[in-house]
Amino acid sequence: MKRDGHIHTPFCPHGTKDSLSLYIEKAIASGFTDISFTEHAPLPSSFTDPTPLKDSGMRQEELYPYIDAVAQAKDAYKEDIRIRVGLEVDFIEGYEEETRNLLDEVGPILDDAILSVHFLQIDGQHYCVDYSKEFFADIVSKAGSVQAVYDLYYKTVQSSISAELGNYKPKRIGHPTLVHKFQLAHGEKIDDSSQIRGILRRVAEAGYEIDLNSAGFSKPECLESYPPEPYIAEAVKLGIPLVFGSDAHSAKGLHNHYSKLYNKEILR
Repeated sequence: MKRDGHIHTPFCPHGTKDSLSLYIEKAIASGFTDISFTEHAPLPSSFTDPTPLKDSGMRQEELYPYIDAVAQAKDAYKEDIRIRVGLEVDFIEGYEEETRNLLDEVGPILDDAILSVHFLQIDGQHYCVDYSKEFFADIVSKAGSVQAVYDLYYKTVQSSISAELGNYKPKRIGHPTLVHKFQLAHGEKIDDSSQIRGILRRVAEAGYEIDLNSAGFSKPECLESYPPEPYIAEAVKLGIPLVFGSDAHSAKGLHNHYSKLYNKEILR
């Protein structure tokens, strides 16, 4: 099975308008047999998106049209490829109840889901950790240091793993080292190896999966996967299922860097 479990769609407000069929036909041509569309779920209604364009998630009114569109594509291409209807759900500290309510509502009709951390809470305010290197620098100034931002990020990921989000809580933890996205911009060498290993242990104990996300290879201030390659073998030793995700926001980005991660014996 050749699978890409993290793909965005024209419903993504910060992505492209490439059609579902464009993604699907490229996946088929590339030999993939299983794909998940995992669009950014609507953010909790009481949460204020801290990004400038407030475009981190779908609008609530787009949720069911998105699900219906992927379901129709799933049926149309059922002889050619397995398509899963999914969501990428944000874990946001302080908004667990609203997130659980969303999952209780749509969980029964989803085939797949990812739980990701994009927002960090500092002094009661939330900040988007992966928006831009300038925004990351602002978070550093609020937290006090790059190390403090890393610490807070991993603490929040740990909280996402242990959070009580109901029967439909996603079992795959999205891009678990996303805080590395601007590591070459801030220029500080942070030793977070023990924290990454701690995340891996918690994922293994919970029986969850990891989004083996290749998008970082394309980010000029990152140039590595999430998690980085040295930790892939450790995850395998712990028995953690790894699901490749290109995190594509365009058909051009679909399946990018797959061969970098699946040319090793442990991932064949």
